[in-house]
Amino acid sequence: MKALVTGANGFSGSHLVRALLERGHDVVGLVRTSSNCERLQTLPLTLAYGDICDSDALARAMEGVDVIFHLAAMVDLGVVNDVEMERVNVQGTRTVIEAAIARPTPPKLVYCSTIGVLGDTAGAVVDETHVRQQQEFSSAYDRTKYDAQALVDAAARGLWVASALPSGIFGADDPHFGPVLKLFLSGRLKLWPGGDRITGIVHVDDLADALIRIAEQGRSGERYILSAGERSLREMFELMSKNTDIPAPAEAPRWLMRVLGHLLTPMGRLLNWNPPISRERVHYIYDRCVRVDGTKARRELGWQPRSIESTLSEIVRQLQAATG
Repeated sequence: MKALVTGANGFSGSHLVRALLERGHDVVGLVRTSSNCERLQTLPLTLAYGDICDSDALARAMEGVDVIFHLAAMVDLGVVNDVEMERVNVQGTRTVIEAAIARPTPPKLVYCSTIGVLGDTAGAVVDETHVRQQQEFSSAYDRTKYDAQALVDAAARGLWVASALPSGIFGADDPHFGPVLKLFLSGRLKLWPGGDRITGIVHVDDLADALIRIAEQGRSGERYILSAGERSLREMFELMSKNTDIPAPAEAPRWLMRVLGHLLTPMGRLLNWNPPISRERVHYIYDRCVRVDGTKARRELGWQPRSIESTLSEIVRQLQAATG
């Protein structure tokens, strides 16, 4: 199989590239000329340079490709450039779909979406049949991924497409929660908000395995939720504390987080700065709850993700080894 991976230099993309190469597949990675490709330095893939909205660059990258794994996305919360996020996440997905359809023999398209497209489930556990009930959008990321998913769903009428809906993606090199874990392991994380927040978890390498399984065994037009299960943030820290003897952080006062969110959001907009605490982030921590059932991927794809306990223990070991 020859595969094109968009966003190949990113966290999930680079792990997918490695998994494909380990299975003996040829890989083309689409990256921008300005991309940091440090994650790909030692990997024997072919790099194709171009913007995700550049149809000519995509056409060149797709030559001879059997499967496109579309992972390129702008992922962020808070004070963000929503115009650029719309361009990358929505227009970029539209351009990928159009370029694939234009090929003499259209390749398969596996899209990496998010469970966020299902909307706030208000604590109810849902599967792929769930129809989004939340009318508004919690963030620009929420809206743009939902709109991109709609494009992918519609493309199933003329293209082989399938979607992966991962929950929280974890790994030692995770650019989002990874720094928090490093701070915890240093013993300097004394406070953290949202201990009761339930988070679905999937190891980044299990995500990569599932994406490949979708390409090989999945059905066109289908969605596959990818989650090994869920834990509250407090339970996650308690598990890591048990394995390391490092005290779990205390719960940050909710009122303080809300006050900081209201204060820092306008400041961030004024200074063109995305603060660590914002109204949007506080909303995700305390007010939004998306819970999912990942049984379908196990049943139809034979996917066997590692347990949450194994995921967190492995990440802790890798981070401790990296810091000596």
